[in-house]
Amino acid sequence: MSNDGNGETMRIDKFLKVSRLIKRRTVAKEAADKSRIVINGRIAKAGADVKEGDIITIAFGTSEVTVRVKALNEHVRKEDAADMYEVVE
Repeated sequence: MSNDGNGETMRIDKFLKVSRLIKRRTVAKEAADKSRIVINGRIAKAGADVKEGDIITIAFGTSEVTVRVKALNEHVRKEDAADMYEVVE
């Protein structure tokens, strides 16, 4: 796994937790198991890898959010979590 973003990857469930898009990794895994996570147009399993530039769409009940991965950080402070992605329309 990478802090410097030079083409390395991170599991989607871990990325969602570390970036705080989803609060707990178990919840991220459940969302993936229910086909609620899409990476670059393809339904993703919890173990799928993401890299910088990937587009992730997460379905939350009746709404969904789409983000572009900006950074893969192993650990990040709560205040800095949003720097790992940008919301796209």
